[in-house]
Amino acid sequence: MNRILVAEDEERIAAFVQKGLTANGFATTVVGDGPAAIDYVLTGGFDLVVLDIGLPGRDGFSVLRTVREAKVTTPVIILTARDSVHDTVAGLEGGADDYMTKPFRFEELLARVRLRLRAADRTPEVTVLRGGDLSLDLRTRRAQVGNRTVDLTAREFVLLELFLRHPGQVLSREQILSHVWGYDFDPGSNIVDVYVRALRRKIGAERITTVRGMGYAFGR
Repeated sequence: MNRILVAEDEERIAAFVQKGLTANGFATTVVGDGPAAIDYVLTGGFDLVVLDIGLPGRDGFSVLRTVREAKVTTPVIILTARDSVHDTVAGLEGGADDYMTKPFRFEELLARVRLRLRAADRTPEVTVLRGGDLSLDLRTRRAQVGNRTVDLTAREFVLLELFLRHPGQVLSREQILSHVWGYDFDPGSNIVDVYVRALRRKIGAERITTVRGMGYAFGR
């Protein structure tokens, strides 16, 4: 299991990122200031760092500079509310491996995390997810049930990918909302139920089980 350090002082965003990464099988540790981030990174126990620029104590640029000067090569993805070209260049030239501007969708962060981890360990890339006679091609973004091609909207695609990556696992509505719609979702919305119904109509209602009081599971 890959270990990821999240250095983020905004509690809502830190919790959102941690919850999403944990749901996707990563062991996640959260710190809220620059000095703590440096201490944790220098332990060498992490496979990737998600680093906010606006940390108290020492900002993300300072943290990044310190760990790179210490010859730590752990991949770093920067999160920031700053979207200027100057800050982007400064982060990348300072040793960051990737750069994301807030607000962001979790599925994009997850894709970048997986990309950086693959680049670090050369793990072969999975391009087709399968569940019985259902397949989802992540490159062409096409779904098939048997020999039938299924047209999916962008949200339906992300939702189906989430289910296929967690076969048999019960996913709560909150987990699905945070993964597919990002951290600005309305927790009182019924949008998950609407999209699950739509997805069932397209791939077969029996594939997605409603677990009363908990959420949904694929292939259970």
